[in-house]
Amino acid sequence: MRLPVSRFPTHASTRTGSRALLGHTSRRATLALALLSLVLAGCAATSTETASTQPTPPTPAASPSTPTPTPEPPRLSLLTGLPETAPAPVLIVKLDNTPNAQPHAGLADADLVYVEEVEWGITRLAAVFSSYIPERIGPIRSARISDIDLIAQFGNPAFAFSGAQHKLWPLLEAAPFIDVSANKGGEGYSRDYERRAPYNYFGDGSVLLERADGQASISQDIGFMFGDQAPPGGMPALKVKAEWPYSKMKLVYDPISGLYDVWMDGDPAQSEEDDGGQQAATVVIQYVAQRDSGFGDRGGGSTPLIETVGTGTGLVLRDGRAWPVQWSRPDAQSGTSYTLADGSPMPFKPGQQWILLVNKDRPVKFVQPSASATPLPGASASALPSDP
Repeated sequence: MRLPVSRFPTHASTRTGSRALLGHTSRRATLALALLSLVLAGCAATSTETASTQPTPPTPAASPSTPTPTPEPPRLSLLTGLPETAPAPVLIVKLDNTPNAQPHAGLADADLVYVEEVEWGITRLAAVFSSYIPERIGPIRSARISDIDLIAQFGNPAFAFSGAQHKLWPLLEAAPFIDVSANKGGEGYSRDYERRAPYNYFGDGSVLLERADGQASISQDIGFMFGDQAPPGGMPALKVKAEWPYSKMKLVYDPISGLYDVWMDGDPAQSEEDDGGQQAATVVIQYVAQRDSGFGDRGGGSTPLIETVGTGTGLVLRDGRAWPVQWSRPDAQSGTSYTLADGSPMPFKPGQQWILLVNKDRPVKFVQPSASATPLPGASASALPSDP
């Protein structure tokens, strides 16, 4: 603590005037005083001269200072753009995405989530985990042929799913992933009898990853670029709807969190771990070509083959705005790049990423305050201010 400085009044010194002194002395005294002054002046000069002739001591050399080390930038995840200690193995889990699947377990902890169309126009999720592996993930469902190309960009990850149709198994066996499905053993899987089948099959992520015996590939570059700041331009994208024949999703921007709330089939997507539900930092609308894969279900539903290798267009949503992009993936082993109109990479917002694989014949809808807003390429605008 700094103490206050005491302040005292300043008094002038008592002085005897030289003129008064000379008035009371004789001339001899005056001369003596003058002589004394000369002697004192001479002594002062000699002292000054002597001082000036003394050698100046050498200035000691400055000791070398230790440079301050430059701190290294934090390591960032290649899947989320968030800080991480080190890259970790990848576990991909196939999940149901119907209202019966709510609330999802573990989904909020995924690094990224793919939404893909399956039979009868409904959708399933492929959740990618690496930064954190939940102990409860589900409900887990079966694999599809489109998963093979989609997963190949992650190297040789562990892939967990409940099963697959019989004639698809040879293709899955040859695919570049480590099969930790229920078909290979029940370790790590369990039924939750408080839910009805088949929406009650769950997995322990740690156990499922251990079944890969340390062979699952660690997270690697799949083409994402991240940036804290959004690029200039874009258009308002506070509410965006994506639709499949019998499924729909809505992304509602929350200005407080800076994230998109995820809605599925008219209701907020729920989470067992978080009352706030599912949220996305970045949402990619990736328009894809689809065709009949030759596979289907027992009821006669045709499984579409989703083409995620090649090129196409799309939209990227972040911070309440949307930008048109071009996507490109030269082969199944490569990642997917997303570029703006000028050819520069589109920076994703760090956090959980959602990639919606949408048939290119079904452009998403922007729910704008007024219908006068001009939609981006590959999107339509509608005025539905009362729509949540």
